[in-house]
Amino acid sequence: MISAKKTKMGRYYWDKKPEADSLKKISVFALKKAGLFDGGYRTGTSKWTGGFLNEEFSVGISVFTSNEENYMRLYYSQVGQNGDTQDFDYQISLSTTPCYFGGERYWFVCIFCSRRVGTLYKGQYYFACRHCYNLTYKSRNLSGISKLAGAIISIREVERLENEVKRKYYSGKMTRKYKNYLRKQIKSFYQLFLIAKNLEA
Repeated sequence: MISAKKTKMGRYYWDKKPEADSLKKISVFALKKAGLFDGGYRTGTSKWTGGFLNEEFSVGISVFTSNEENYMRLYYSQVGQNGDTQDFDYQISLSTTPCYFGGERYWFVCIFCSRRVGTLYKGQYYFACRHCYNLTYKSRNLSGISKLAGAIISIREVERLENEVKRKYYSGKMTRKYKNYLRKQIKSFYQLFLIAKNLEA
């Protein structure tokens, strides 16, 4: 059994930072939605499917909240580089902050740097914050024309949004679906303009 200790962890550096979007993650928002912060001892499971072999990876989650102690326990198994199965079972402390309109919000306390964060990402072995794994987001790794244009919006998607618009205005105001369609349409035209301009250069 492998247990995590609260130790300092050096950051990893590459020419291009790894993207948080591609990693397995656990967020306080997902746990709250699942009812794991409703008090006492609660359990749940997070599952992911992917990779070349479309493998399934699951993490058991136990959450204990009380007036005296708050923590989350994670337990899972994975195959190591030498082919042996490794078992992980460790606790992550939870902290709270008061909400403006009452109640409280939960946060994870990173096992390596003790930062208070809302999302933990799985590196090679443990779940930790994006600062410890030196992660970035996909949008920040875009460069040049890709960064200017952003995620490409297809003509098919624009047409689908247009078909979903049943009413453009209601009580003199533009409907939400119509505004969303116009915003995507404008962005799509802008992307096509940038791509065409880049090809001419």
